[in-house]
Amino acid sequence: MYPSDTTPDSELFTNPEMRANDINEAFANPLIDGIISTIGGSDSARILRYLDMDIITANPKIFMGYSDTSALTTYLNQYGLVTFNGPSVMAGFAQLHSHSAEYQRYVSMQLLSPPVEQVLPTFSHYYHGYPDWQNTSQCGELSEPVNNSGPVFVQGEGCATGQLFGGCIEVLEMLKGTRYWPAPEFWHNKVLFLETSQDKPSVDYVKYWLRNYGVMGALQQLSGLMIGRPRDYSTAEQVSLINTVQSVIKDEFNCAHLPIVCNLDFGHTDPQLLLPLGVTIKIDCEHQRLSLLESPFQAPN
Repeated sequence: MYPSDTTPDSELFTNPEMRANDINEAFANPLIDGIISTIGGSDSARILRYLDMDIITANPKIFMGYSDTSALTTYLNQYGLVTFNGPSVMAGFAQLHSHSAEYQRYVSMQLLSPPVEQVLPTFSHYYHGYPDWQNTSQCGELSEPVNNSGPVFVQGEGCATGQLFGGCIEVLEMLKGTRYWPAPEFWHNKVLFLETSQDKPSVDYVKYWLRNYGVMGALQQLSGLMIGRPRDYSTAEQVSLINTVQSVIKDEFNCAHLPIVCNLDFGHTDPQLLLPLGVTIKIDCEHQRLSLLESPFQAPN
């Protein structure tokens, strides 16, 4: 049965099977067209063993979230489903009315009638976190806007294409070494996107985690790497992160050819791009733009 609004948090935490059944039933229900996570967390990896993949793959539909939901979006994508890394209900849609009309139109288009091909937009401002949710007068509001300097094309030449795959880097660390982690050959022709959470991991930790992708042979198979804007990093820390990412890719694993784009509008800052896992993206280093080359609702499994 579905968890009710009055189910205690402690009961939800100790019953990952109940949470998985909520997802299974939502996929099975023909009256439900899409599933969007309420918020993130820290243990969605515990749900994976209870998912009924026969039901889910037989009833594909919109499934979206970010942060801890990366455990689910990446796992379902390995079964051929196009899943979305994008806003959750409480951290995203609850603030949608406070965003620009441009962003509201963008979200509506992506979920209802996405074009077959499109250049990913860059939004003029971004926001780190939200006001205190316990203050009801501030519910659904955003923090102070920050001018967006736009994507940083760190390295790469010409154009590269590949299928999108990725999510929150800390959450993906929870899956490494498990049966829910992609097979070694999975990484071929993928464009990996990674972002950091509100926990603000240090640049050194990002270096260690990214180095692991190189050790397992994933970096050498990628078509591109996209890094989301890190939440709550200072300008100096953002620069350090970009330099560190390039150092690992170029100097440690000799992937000087791999296109790297940083400071992108996805992850734990707002507004967020909706990134469909499994859809082909083109990284145009010459013209410094990113383009989705197919609709997420028409992409092949």
